[in-house]
Amino acid sequence: MLNTCFTESASTVTPIRLCNPSTLSDLLKHRPLYVQTWVEQHEFKAMPSSILLVPNGEGQIDEIFWGLDETPWQFASLAGKLPSGTYQIDDWGDLDQSLACLTWALASYQFTRYKEQKNKKQVILVWPSAVNRNWVETAKDAITLVRDLINTPACDLTPVTLADAVKTATANFGAQLKIILGDELQHEFPAIHTVGKAAEIAPRLIDLRWSHPQAKKSIAIVGKGVCFDSGGLDIKPSAGMFMMKKDMGGAAHALALAMMIMKLNLPISLHLLIPAVENAVSGNAMHPMDIIKTRKGLTVEIGNTDAEGRLILCDALYEACQSKPDLVIDFATLTGAARIALGTELPAVFSNNQEISDALLAAGCEMQEPLWPMPLHKPYVKLLKSPIADLSSTGKSSYGGAIVAALFLEQFVEKDINWIHIDHMAWNLSSTPGKPEGGEAMGLLPAFKFISNLLEQA
Repeated sequence: MLNTCFTESASTVTPIRLCNPSTLSDLLKHRPLYVQTWVEQHEFKAMPSSILLVPNGEGQIDEIFWGLDETPWQFASLAGKLPSGTYQIDDWGDLDQSLACLTWALASYQFTRYKEQKNKKQVILVWPSAVNRNWVETAKDAITLVRDLINTPACDLTPVTLADAVKTATANFGAQLKIILGDELQHEFPAIHTVGKAAEIAPRLIDLRWSHPQAKKSIAIVGKGVCFDSGGLDIKPSAGMFMMKKDMGGAAHALALAMMIMKLNLPISLHLLIPAVENAVSGNAMHPMDIIKTRKGLTVEIGNTDAEGRLILCDALYEACQSKPDLVIDFATLTGAARIALGTELPAVFSNNQEISDALLAAGCEMQEPLWPMPLHKPYVKLLKSPIADLSSTGKSSYGGAIVAALFLEQFVEKDINWIHIDHMAWNLSSTPGKPEGGEAMGLLPAFKFISNLLEQA
């Protein structure tokens, strides 16, 4: 097991030389002949993510050559390839030192709650001079929180423990936390109640408010908190149900983003809303073609009980708009259609404001974590028509499912409120350096960067 950490300085430090095929020759000009020979004998060309350990005359590691890649995650790869020791990078060039340090730190992430930890290899990096340490540590904690929550199985991550996680993560910031529970939801948040009432553990709406004394913007963050999704009476096949512990990934992201805002003390008035439920099967579960009420007052005909995420989000989104925030942003593992369109690694972004959508996408590029814009194509609203209710939850067509789901949510967002909806996978299907298989933060850092940029412009 790898343990990556940082230090101010150390008595013994091994330098790491960042290079590429075009800069390697210049680097070698300033090295002894034996180093040039060593590089030649090992056929080191400084190709991306290649490493060469260069010894001194006594056979000890004297320096490291590392072939630069194009992504910040190369530093997670580098950390994994190094032997235990303390290292320093003197010349970072134009690289984002904070982002590089974050990926170095995340190289050691493992979800170990249910397994015995093995001995750790400790790889220490001397803090670079231009790094934002507070941001690195906060971002690492936020991503770790997202991963840990998603990776926790549904037997231990229930609506109760999700609410406890919110309480724990926000305990030191003076936020106001309110939880509306079980039958209390029936009149005020009927859609959330309808989805969660069939489960043994009661549904709840987690409502947190926090404000900086010099707040420049008001932002509401909503996260889909389906702690397990059986599909309800339209029960999923086993293959579709296998990873459904991750269906609260949106809630994990919403909480992590709120935690970053509070920990870094951004001048924001913050409202966090997490509807937490299990979509279960029992005698009082909602049926296909049931008509349910929503907090907004619109009635919804249930097209498929497995399309439950949009139902709990519609109540939370309408509530988020009541305080007239400058922005509402929601995170949800909402549709398989988005994964079919964009794959598992590229979150889909919907927005009712092109300018803020573009700003979020630009922030994704800044963080080297791309997102992709999808249209709220108004002609498809007709697909949400129901002959006996104000809306159908799914419509009769299977085409354009991610768009139709986003259009459904838009019906519960006030027209004068800026809104962003992120539909993401929140899961790595396989392991890469710094990104092990399992729960993953997708769109979190771009969202935080986007909000930070908004504040700079305010």
